[in-house]
Amino acid sequence: MMTLYRKKSSLKKLIAATALALVSATALPLVSTSGFAVAQEATEGRQFSAKAGEAVNAALQLINNDQHKEALVALNAVLVFPTLNPYERSTIYQMQGASHYELNDYAATITSFRNAIKAGGLLPNEINSLQVNIAQLMIASGQYAEGAQALERFINRTGQVKPAYIEMLTQAWVQSENYKKALPWAEKWFKAARPKERKHFDLMNFLYNNLGMQARQADIVKQMIGRWPEDKNLWDAWASMLANGGREQEAFEVTKMLYLGGALNTEQDLMKVVQYYSFYDMPFQAAEILEKEMNAKRISRSSEKMVQLSSLFRQAREYKRAIPILESAAASSGKAKLYADLGEALYNEGQCLKAETAFKSAINKGYDAGKSWMLIATCRYEDTQKQARINCKMSEAEKRSAPITKSRESAIQAFEQVPRSSREGRNAKKWISFIKAERQAVENRCIFEANVVKELCFAIIKGAYDNEVFVGRFDLDDPKCEAFKEEYDSKYRVKIVER
Repeated sequence: MMTLYRKKSSLKKLIAATALALVSATALPLVSTSGFAVAQEATEGRQFSAKAGEAVNAALQLINNDQHKEALVALNAVLVFPTLNPYERSTIYQMQGASHYELNDYAATITSFRNAIKAGGLLPNEINSLQVNIAQLMIASGQYAEGAQALERFINRTGQVKPAYIEMLTQAWVQSENYKKALPWAEKWFKAARPKERKHFDLMNFLYNNLGMQARQADIVKQMIGRWPEDKNLWDAWASMLANGGREQEAFEVTKMLYLGGALNTEQDLMKVVQYYSFYDMPFQAAEILEKEMNAKRISRSSEKMVQLSSLFRQAREYKRAIPILESAAASSGKAKLYADLGEALYNEGQCLKAETAFKSAINKGYDAGKSWMLIATCRYEDTQKQARINCKMSEAEKRSAPITKSRESAIQAFEQVPRSSREGRNAKKWISFIKAERQAVENRCIFEANVVKELCFAIIKGAYDNEVFVGRFDLDDPKCEAFKEEYDSKYRVKIVER
């Protein structure tokens, strides 16, 4: 950023040239000092009387010897002279202003210069010079907006626009944070700069950014990247502008290019890369980058980052890689949500017993019991799909002790643990009904199969009885139907009772 105002030595020269050079007309002979002189002036009304001139000469001696406090006392004594003309008063006030300036009292300097103008003894060009000095002093003393307004009024009145004024106005309005006022002066300053330096581009970039002028800022940043392609901050700014302008995909490509090129090193920048990959539905790549940078110690291995890593692996369905991370994070933090996340990862890997343990820990720490028990129960039910089906040839005792039967009962017990008040309560009831219906369907199937066999055997038995007349004996074609003969006889054979 360029210097806000001129150095004191430069300002001192300017004041000496404009304010004190006027002390040049008097009725006394020329009195030389190290810096200033009082001389005769033929212009009517612009000369010192002998008495005032002698007193002012004495004050000049003090000024030239850097005895400014003493000079101010002497000048104040002259100001009480009853016969001073406007020219004398204007000159004395200017001399006062010069001494106040040397004593670093800018407020008193400004007051003295204003009094010099008010006294009415100055020519138009002298007034103009003092007004510029006043504006410059106001800016130098931190009255940025007031000083800038004073300088603008001077320019509007006189039409004098010097490069130094443009630079001064640009900086004053920037310092007052009135960027809208600063912009036109900054654009003039930028346009006139030969050659253009980094400070010129930086200021325009700053102003366009703060004024929300994205198109113009983009143009400046493009020019800057062309001049300073190695500056990562410029690329970051370009990516941010793309993102803010709704061009997220292009911003991602710029960020990815910077990462692959090794230009991103801070944790903030690296996390931006991770977030971009995640945002564009690439959780596995995001997890790989996060894990790599954590191992390289460029991203902190905090519990928050560990949770994020596990979450990305779970989104990518890489549950095996997520589980050890979650186990570590849950153990170190003791948070219910992490135990629930661990349970879910274990559930997705089909590790029901471990998942159940994790979910119960989550419940004990205050996590949603309904959701936890639903997943426990679901995992138990899914375990039934791995078990051997019920065989209708099994005895009732064998059916009751079958692993699939026990798994179904265990799942029902878990679904019954879901609180009725829970949002999952209704779903749990539906699951219980479904499992019971599934179990009943197996029983019905076995009953149906048994009935089909029995009816077939009944037909075979009837045929054997019918053939007995012709073959002289009862002969079953299918020996397994022997088991149904007694029942058939009791239902269909008429028992003849002899008397």
